[in-house]
Amino acid sequence: MAGPFAPFEPHGGGGPRIREIPLRMLVPNMITVTAICAGLSGIRLAFEGRYEIAVIMVLVAAFLDAIDGRAARMLKASSKFGEQLDSLADIVNFGVAPGLVLYAYLLHGAHAFGWIAALVFAIACALRLARFNVALEDPNRPAWEGDYFVGVPAPAGGVLVMLPVYFGFLGFPTNDTVAIGASVYTIVIAMLMISRLPVYSGKSTGTRIRREFVMPLLLVLVAYVFLLASYTWQTVAASSIAYIIFLGFSARAYSRRAIREKEKEEAAADTVNEG
Repeated sequence: MAGPFAPFEPHGGGGPRIREIPLRMLVPNMITVTAICAGLSGIRLAFEGRYEIAVIMVLVAAFLDAIDGRAARMLKASSKFGEQLDSLADIVNFGVAPGLVLYAYLLHGAHAFGWIAALVFAIACALRLARFNVALEDPNRPAWEGDYFVGVPAPAGGVLVMLPVYFGFLGFPTNDTVAIGASVYTIVIAMLMISRLPVYSGKSTGTRIRREFVMPLLLVLVAYVFLLASYTWQTVAASSIAYIIFLGFSARAYSRRAIREKEKEEAAADTVNEG
């Protein structure tokens, strides 16, 4: 007897049925779903007044988002379904959750303006992710541009927008005047997400680390983890400020790279014409 629902094809038309999917194919999606749970739990905790744990849950969602794609590539478990689920999860985890956590903690002091700022941020996150998905399907995009995001990526935006919360945890004032300033800051981050600002992705396929730099980099990573564990909000706040400063250097590097690539194309064209 047929059930009430049509068969579910998790990988799109023609993909394997759910009973035929190996467990390794489900691992990345399980990580993504766990990230969604973390983001939604952050919203609940914020409205219960447990702000520090709420922010930690959003940061956990960002960490899980960083590893789900890598897990999929390591396990050779990438799928169209997983890509779409990841995008939808990003809207929740880095658009809705940070905006609502920030509103519950501080932006409500700006009244309607604070709520508008939270809405603008969430919508900007959705628009940014939609544009990113479309750009992936552009066959005319130069390969080197894949080293750069267009606009601040959603996970980074979700972490950056909560900078006023980190400052609040460090003892800075959280009055209504600060709430108005934080609302303006939220809109600025939203605009950076949907802007055309080139942001280095760090995913260059040809990037290799020289052997003599491996141990120092590992030492720096260990030191950062210990700082994050011991001085959590100071470290997260400093990292957010450093990332904002980095955006300017990223745009400058992109401009130089664009000039070099254009010169290469012109030189190649001249060689073809001479031949």
